[in-house]
Amino acid sequence: MSTQTIDKVILLVEDNPDDRDLALLAFKEANITSKIITCCDGEEALDYLFATGAYVDRDARIMPEVMLLDLKLPKVDGFEVLKRVREDPRTKLLPVVVLTTSSEQKDLVESYQLGANSYVRKPVDFGKFIDFAKQFGLYWLELNESPVRRGIRREN
Repeated sequence: MSTQTIDKVILLVEDNPDDRDLALLAFKEANITSKIITCCDGEEALDYLFATGAYVDRDARIMPEVMLLDLKLPKVDGFEVLKRVREDPRTKLLPVVVLTTSSEQKDLVESYQLGANSYVRKPVDFGKFIDFAKQFGLYWLELNESPVRRGIRREN
């Protein structure tokens, strides 16, 4: 992985501590050097993105490179997070990758209808999770040109 990824932030929104730890370890094993911010529920993720609540002092102009979003979250579920992210001009163009255990067709369709950029089933095997982390890092952190990185905001 390129050293260019060091200054890029990944927002990981995952309520299950085991899944969260597995993801963090997989990214470490895949040599992803980006800073990974973790949020344990949808409400915390929205607070982080919009610099409210516990994150009121965060500079809201600085957005993550990409958000990894679980769907089944407490307080505010992933669908509602995705809806609010797409409704707000500050986050409308933020790349969102849904990372979920759900194999429900309705969850897949709704995620894309709400503006997800990708939908990935969580790998259950650690080796496959490392493979996912490598591919994720290559595509989203190195190859993909993000409007967020370029400071582009979509006008309503």
